[in-house]
Amino acid sequence: MAGIDTFVLSQLAIGVSVGMTYSIVAIGLTLIYRVLSAVNFAHGEVYTIGAFTTLIGATALKLTLWAIVPLVLLVGAAFGWGIERAAFRPFRKFTDEASLKSRAVREATLLSSFALGLVVREILDQVYHGEWLAIPQEYLLSNPVSFGGIHLSAGELAIGVVSVVMLACLQFMLHRTRIGIAIRAVSSNLIGAQFSGIDINRVVVAVFIVGSLLGAVAGMVVSLAYGNVQSFMGLTVVIKAFVAMVIGGLTSLPGAVIAGILIGVAEATAGIFLPSAWTEMVAYGMLLLTLLFLPQGLFARRRS
Repeated sequence: MAGIDTFVLSQLAIGVSVGMTYSIVAIGLTLIYRVLSAVNFAHGEVYTIGAFTTLIGATALKLTLWAIVPLVLLVGAAFGWGIERAAFRPFRKFTDEASLKSRAVREATLLSSFALGLVVREILDQVYHGEWLAIPQEYLLSNPVSFGGIHLSAGELAIGVVSVVMLACLQFMLHRTRIGIAIRAVSSNLIGAQFSGIDINRVVVAVFIVGSLLGAVAGMVVSLAYGNVQSFMGLTVVIKAFVAMVIGGLTSLPGAVIAGILIGVAEATAGIFLPSAWTEMVAYGMLLLTLLFLPQGLFARRRS
């Protein structure tokens, strides 16, 4: 019985670690949605780019792990800036209220971001032939870690620790810095923020950069934890993150975090009772139940 309890506790811990990955990616989606009421479906490729930057830094550039971290941050920020310029900025030519709140603009940006993500995914697929590529062994966070009867790898523990640190830094930025306060103002009332003199374009670019930094770091840590990268690895993650975003209430950052963790824990514990092939259905089952009984999400705020 003690062995079963230990196994269940370890699965729960792994579920929290995986769920934190979904949460970090979901936060990037939620930040953008709060500001633009649009979904960035190229966000999964930010996660993938973070993982591939880690691979290139470790194999082609032969960098140390501590040198790879700023490289991933730089590439993630640049990619986020590029997504905003290529997929979102062209549809924000007009700044009147009707254009800013236009459903057509939201749908156009959704499709353009999806197309951009598809292009990046296909380029990576053509270059690397869709193969799973291994991170060199010396970079992997694979050492076993045990505490209180819970058994994890150092990478799984690192995912949780890095996620908590990033969430804390995000909260500090949103509540203690000028750009963070501007982001909150724009997300609360875009038109009012514009009339009060806030540079909307600057805020939007900042949101994409911050969200992309989070996504790229998540891809880096996951690649170091599990040791493999692949051109389509961000697709599943961004779908699960989108599910977490919807379950959490679309605009709620705490909701996205909690929903992401719930999905991770549910998938990990479902693996105890169900065949592994069925665990992928858990998140979508949770989404269906949420849409049926709580269509506004668990932590929804009043919105149009």
